[in-house]
Amino acid sequence: MTDSEIEITTDLVRELLQEQHPDLAGLAIREVAGGWGNQMWRLGDELAVRMPRMEGATDLLRKECRWLPVLAPRLPLPVPTPVRIGQPSARFPRPWSVMTWVPGEPLDYTSISRGDHSADTLAGFLRALHVEAPTEAPTMSDRGAHPKKCTDGFEDFLQGVAPGGLAADVRAVRAVWDDAVAAPEWEGPRVWLHGDLHPANVVVSDGTLSGVIDFDAMFAGDPAWDLAAAWVLLPAGAGRRFFEVYAYADEATVRRARGLAAMKSLFLILMGQAGDRGLPGGKPTWGPAGRAALDRVLAA
Repeated sequence: MTDSEIEITTDLVRELLQEQHPDLAGLAIREVAGGWGNQMWRLGDELAVRMPRMEGATDLLRKECRWLPVLAPRLPLPVPTPVRIGQPSARFPRPWSVMTWVPGEPLDYTSISRGDHSADTLAGFLRALHVEAPTEAPTMSDRGAHPKKCTDGFEDFLQGVAPGGLAADVRAVRAVWDDAVAAPEWEGPRVWLHGDLHPANVVVSDGTLSGVIDFDAMFAGDPAWDLAAAWVLLPAGAGRRFFEVYAYADEATVRRARGLAAMKSLFLILMGQAGDRGLPGGKPTWGPAGRAALDRVLAA
């Protein structure tokens, strides 16, 4: 999951700032737990430093820095936006970034208590984000397609869940997926998508959604990939309100979104199991979030 030959430390971050952005080097630096492709530090109270752990994360960082300034001004929730770009150097051979810090607690460490407010907030955010993207907008090779093209991945996730890790009826989970596969394809224009809405990529304050982070998967495509968040993020009972407020999802899109929510829930469960076993890249907090999301998918 990481490139072990590059050790990213607080001292390294400080040295890079002193070298390239000395006006920021005097701010307090505090490592932030979590992260996958990137390792992150708080920089003072309002900024964060993102350092790519893996070679593949470099292109994703560049994509964030290219497109977030275009999208952020029209979004109704705080999102991280680039303030500075660090250049590759002898100390660190990849680009890195200084972004605005989005305050709040990641949802995989807390819960939403204001379900209706969060449904309205998420729907408003996605309505603002889901506009037709330009032809040069990025695509993703591993997501964005109709669910029927992702069946191998769904089956791998379903079979990969450890025995006893899935309280839900496997046949019921597969039925949701089969319904998504049978749904008509998206026929509208490619729209901007966050692409990776799950509990670790949103933050909560005062019991409601207060920010969206980690846009390195952003791409243009079928809105169902983001609308799966109705089950993956929102508490039980809030999904109906979300779709009423969002207003632009037809029956086929909801069917595709529900199936994708099932697949995303299985992935969260798998990552949680990896974390419970102490495996590299595992996330113990994702398992309970995934099981709760799958319960909501099956109850819909």
